[in-house]
Amino acid sequence: MEIVKERFGSAYDGTTIDKIRITNANGVCMECMSYGATLLSLQTPGKKNDFDDVVLGFDTFDEYLKPHPYVGATIGRVAGRIAAGEFSIGGRSYHLDQNSGGHHYNGGRNGFDKSIWIPEIFGNGEEAGVIFRRISEDGEEGYPGNLDVQVTYALNDRNELALRYWASSDRATPVNLTNNIFWNLGGKGSVLNHKLRINADRYLPEDEYGVPMGDALSVKNTPMDFSQARLIGREIKFVPGGYKECYVLKDAETRLRPAAILNHPESGRTVEVYTTKPGLVMYPATNMKEMTGKKGMRYGAHSGVALQPVFFPDYVNHSEFLGEILRPKEEYQQETVLRFSVR
Repeated sequence: MEIVKERFGSAYDGTTIDKIRITNANGVCMECMSYGATLLSLQTPGKKNDFDDVVLGFDTFDEYLKPHPYVGATIGRVAGRIAAGEFSIGGRSYHLDQNSGGHHYNGGRNGFDKSIWIPEIFGNGEEAGVIFRRISEDGEEGYPGNLDVQVTYALNDRNELALRYWASSDRATPVNLTNNIFWNLGGKGSVLNHKLRINADRYLPEDEYGVPMGDALSVKNTPMDFSQARLIGREIKFVPGGYKECYVLKDAETRLRPAAILNHPESGRTVEVYTTKPGLVMYPATNMKEMTGKKGMRYGAHSGVALQPVFFPDYVNHSEFLGEILRPKEEYQQETVLRFSVR
């Protein structure tokens, strides 16, 4: 493994932002940075052994400081929405920052995506990567407890990228970490021509603000059905507002299991998503505003697709939803593995 660490920019307070590049024996190359524990790029080969960057992002650090939809960033303390920004633990109520239509969204205005993490590079013969660490202090964005949190990116020579999450807290607190990678396996253009299969036969219907409206519904005979591989754009016009709901994955256990397969037929690039989480949010950037991305490319609607392994949205207010309240002396441990191939 080749590992390179360099300066990518400076934060508002002058703190140096590190960029780490890791390349495996097959030429697959990952870049990430300490601001937001963000995945910057991932170069993978296609049918003609032509390498393309398959994730959306920006060329400079300053561009990451401008408004954008969490591109490549770690999301936390809780990904997704918490209705009205309120929840209770043990009879005590907590009030969070309301940053989306009166609700709490993706950790608040200053969530983990806007935090500076401390990187530690490692290599052990089997894989190489970086562990990002930070302390989310008691009361940050309204959450209880001092949260010690780690996010690991690890690349191996089997062309697998593992994202591992670990946390502990001195008070009971909800934790739901994920990453908002926008995939485009063609390297450019629309993702509506990508084929997708999701290992789910149910989904959670949501209101216009992304808050679940009730019990899970069957995907059968609806435009939500990706239980068999099909083009993302095949029936998107029949989905008001586009895809954004959380799918209920089959075999919702803590073990690592298949969640989705995304394929770009023209290049043959394929990514298989495995996760320990019970849910998967699929969002093909339907409402992404026009912006300039890498190499001057124009990003907008359907420029990428996010496949976010998560606990169920607003689980803190639904006892029947799968989610986690992390308590003192316990550990939060979740993992997502991305396997890249050409088909």
